[in-house]
Amino acid sequence: MNRSFHTRSPRAALRALALAASCLVAATVMAHGDVTPQSVDTSTLPQLGAKWLDANPYSEGPAHKEALRIGTSAYNQNCARCHGLEAISGGISPDLRKFDADCSGMSDPAKKSACYKEMDDYYLATVRRGRVRDGRVYMPPFEATLSQEAIWSIKTYLETRREP
Repeated sequence: MNRSFHTRSPRAALRALALAASCLVAATVMAHGDVTPQSVDTSTLPQLGAKWLDANPYSEGPAHKEALRIGTSAYNQNCARCHGLEAISGGISPDLRKFDADCSGMSDPAKKSACYKEMDDYYLATVRRGRVRDGRVYMPPFEATLSQEAIWSIKTYLETRREP
């Protein structure tokens, strides 16, 4: 019996569609974390030295524009596959536009500053060391490939993607 897709029963068509969707989801989930970090040229930025800074030095100031340019490209090379183009997640990885959303709504300046500092610490630790749970790599470590300048440049880009 050779029936085309169009002549199948609605139930069979739904089963075929569900199977195709689950295969797509499985392929996406299996690819998650399977990223080869790409190096980033940061030679046009002020070099930060060997000691890791506690806060993004490129959030403002004369190097901001260049860090944003580099960070946008570095994000697309290293992060977009899992976190989505323009930091808009497809649901598998965290939506990085909302990364520090809890902080932005705070009215107390001291608490807001402390919140952003805590999020910078979390960001830096996560990007440098990656995330592994139950032996599965959810995010590869980038410290061996990305310099401090590159990691803070990506953060500069993400700061421009924050949702209000």
